[in-house]
Amino acid sequence: MSKLMDPIVGKLMGLRYKSHPWHGVNIGDEAPDLVMCFIEMVSTDTVKYEVDKESGYLRLDRPQKYSNTIPALYGFIPQTYSGDQVAAWSNEKLNRQDIKGDGDPIDICVLTEKTITHGDIIVHAKPIGGFRMIDSGQADDKIIAVLAHDAVYGNYENLDELPPLVVERLRHYFLTYKDLPGEKRHCEITHIYNSDEARSIICKSMDDYDNKFNNLTMMLNIK
Repeated sequence: MSKLMDPIVGKLMGLRYKSHPWHGVNIGDEAPDLVMCFIEMVSTDTVKYEVDKESGYLRLDRPQKYSNTIPALYGFIPQTYSGDQVAAWSNEKLNRQDIKGDGDPIDICVLTEKTITHGDIIVHAKPIGGFRMIDSGQADDKIIAVLAHDAVYGNYENLDELPPLVVERLRHYFLTYKDLPGEKRHCEITHIYNSDEARSIICKSMDDYDNKFNNLTMMLNIK
């Protein structure tokens, strides 16, 4: 018997119970040009929140070592997975063979002029670029996006159009946010890329997701 839930049962449960933000939220019909994002953290959070993979609830991951906070909305793209194809892309770009996918959904930062006071929400966003980040030998790309129809950021199409200070703040955050007292991590951002590559990585992560979860996407979205 298949380990996956009967699609009709899954659809009915979605009417009564909260969907898992990684598997039960649709990435959107316009992906990778416009993607649905699940937001875990906002710019005022001084601790790191992360979705618990088993339950789908937000959990407290760790307090931040320093006072820096994420200068954007931060979360992940549902129904994506950093697996073999995402890792192969990083290996190709860096002329390496040892990089693996980190086994998580693809992270995303969403820039907006609006003050969003809490996470655990979903938003539509337009990818405009990203950081190729390697964390302890694993591909951990950070897609940078703008909130759809945002009055200030909504017209940006590529990361190199942003004010350099905005990009540097994001870069600094990701190079320091995993620091913990007494621990050292080898984390680096090797490249900053624009929207074409961001969309390519999202497409590869969507394929990785389908390969990993055996077409669970189609079963969850049955009509």
